[in-house]
Amino acid sequence: MARSLVPTVCPYCAVGCGLTIVVDDGLAVGIEYMQDHPVSEGSLCPKGNAALEMLYHPDRLTHPLKRTGEGWLSIGWPEALDLVAGGLSKALCEGGPKSLGFIASSKCTNEESYLIQKMARSLGCANIDSCARLCHSSSVTGLGRALGTCSTTNILSDLANSRCILAIGTNFAENHPIIARWVFRAREAGGKLIVADPRRTPTAWGGDLFLQLNPGTDVALINGMIKVILDEGLINRRFIEDRTEGFSDLESSLEGFTLSEAERITGVSASDIVGAARAYARSPASAIVYCMGVTQHANGTDNVQALANLLLICGQIGRSGSGIYPLRGQNNVQGTCDMGCLPDFYPGYLSPEDPRTQGAFRKAWGSDRLPKAAGLTSLEMMDAALDGTIKAMYIIGEDAANTHPCSKRTARALGKLGFLVVQDIFLTDTARLADVVLPAACWAEKEGSSTSTERRIQWYEQAVEPPGEAMADLWIICSLAKRLGLNFHYRSSKEVMNEICEIVPIYRGVRPAYGKGVLWPCKKEGEISILHEETFPLARGRAIIRPVHFRRTAEETSSRYPFLLIIGRIGAHHNAGSMTMRSATLLGMAPHRFVEINPKDALSLGLDDGADVVVTTARGEAMARTRSTDRVMPGTLFMPFHFPGANYLVRGYRDEHSGMGELKIAACRIERC
Repeated sequence: MARSLVPTVCPYCAVGCGLTIVVDDGLAVGIEYMQDHPVSEGSLCPKGNAALEMLYHPDRLTHPLKRTGEGWLSIGWPEALDLVAGGLSKALCEGGPKSLGFIASSKCTNEESYLIQKMARSLGCANIDSCARLCHSSSVTGLGRALGTCSTTNILSDLANSRCILAIGTNFAENHPIIARWVFRAREAGGKLIVADPRRTPTAWGGDLFLQLNPGTDVALINGMIKVILDEGLINRRFIEDRTEGFSDLESSLEGFTLSEAERITGVSASDIVGAARAYARSPASAIVYCMGVTQHANGTDNVQALANLLLICGQIGRSGSGIYPLRGQNNVQGTCDMGCLPDFYPGYLSPEDPRTQGAFRKAWGSDRLPKAAGLTSLEMMDAALDGTIKAMYIIGEDAANTHPCSKRTARALGKLGFLVVQDIFLTDTARLADVVLPAACWAEKEGSSTSTERRIQWYEQAVEPPGEAMADLWIICSLAKRLGLNFHYRSSKEVMNEICEIVPIYRGVRPAYGKGVLWPCKKEGEISILHEETFPLARGRAIIRPVHFRRTAEETSSRYPFLLIIGRIGAHHNAGSMTMRSATLLGMAPHRFVEINPKDALSLGLDDGADVVVTTARGEAMARTRSTDRVMPGTLFMPFHFPGANYLVRGYRDEHSGMGELKIAACRIERC
């Protein structure tokens, strides 16, 4: 075969960096940098550079598997699909649509995500969710209520035009380093970077002002900044009057709130809170960048609403250099949400309770069984599996047994199902619990599109063949749908995208464009790179300011559990490690689970650097090696969640608005093994 170059998109985080796969004799043999890509400009992070290493790993699933009394048995596709269709149909017949649960994957393409939710809803089942639930459901709810959209308002390169950037709950210098390049261009042009985080991260090292707040106190910090802005008259009164509602309620809610109270709760000095507030409000163009340090809490929606309040009272939106940037953790979290892989939204964030939504999709899909109400979130599905309400689940590309909070409970729930099918590229811990495992093609082995964190829809072609009998998720879903009596006669991802562009409002006008991709929304006159320049897609075109009050959601420490454990991510890791732990390069950069501890705490406990320890919470324990560092404050620990077991430790508490689980903080103790 001839040597060829196939342009594609990195499969890791949602920055959407472009790269070119070098294919020789049918094999992916290398990567070339895409110099003209509008986001990455020829650069890749360590994960992007190692992206090919997962393709030919010996752990790849190559044949459908069914569970037997003696283990796994390889079977053909006809038998596998018949088994899956039979298992789902049996549950549907005996318990109705509410007895089914579907979990989609942010590693799938837009087209595949669209089809899996279409399958679920065409069967009358509203229980369709995705890993986005545990990434940015707080953003979907919080920004949706405040602004009418839940995506980044400006393109990533526009960060270079900011004159003040508030980075909160994000360590982009390590986890989204391509974004860091745009931020540091802003600093080179005179912009100021304010970093708020409980941990002194590489992002904080590059900042002008570091606000090291106590874990779980984001609302108190943001309200403290808002209080300064109100008291000093730094608000944008014209913007507030012309384009928002609810400002007077916010003023009233903070009348008794003081800077000394904010300092006491957050641990950040009043002078630093004042400095941050003045810098953000006075700047001609300020941006807010945040990630899962803000969203993955039982009060994540409050955190997001508080940030929206801050930008709205200052009018820092709808202009170049301003806006808000919720950074997604997986490559297609944005697209998965756009496609309706959420129990409370049809594609395009349309309410299932709106008769217009029902009418449009009933006509487009030719189904009279579409659910008219929201279904269960992925966490609620596990509750329903434990109580026997849900009897069968179809999980694609999600290792819920490791990624869910209090994940041992999730494993118990999956084990109680009458039927479980898992579709993935590796035999994950979740797949090991299944009755049938379907081998999927990975990113380089199929065609389709994904939508990055900046709303950029990018198309890519298949570069190489999948191993063995592994197949693209789109083929698997369509083949299964036909066995379930659904009319899924799609021959390519392009046919699916054509349907999406016809019926999903935010994707109308979008047409495939290889290379730089296309931003949504896409109007006749061109792409929209800055949202909300003149209006908001809410009632009366106004954004909504809602007061939020600080409430302590971090688990209280005690004599038994005297430390607060922070769970997070580092540069060589991705999610629960199903891909990065199968990359020799990335695993070599961080091969062991570690726990960061402040030197004062290490000394008091007699723990040397590199000591083998056990970290214990009320839910379970995990082994780790200590790293003594002043990155963490006394009384706090930090552990990456990359290795299986870390999410055993956190609570199952949930955000009442978004259903987000508490994934960041847990009270714990640390002891030498």
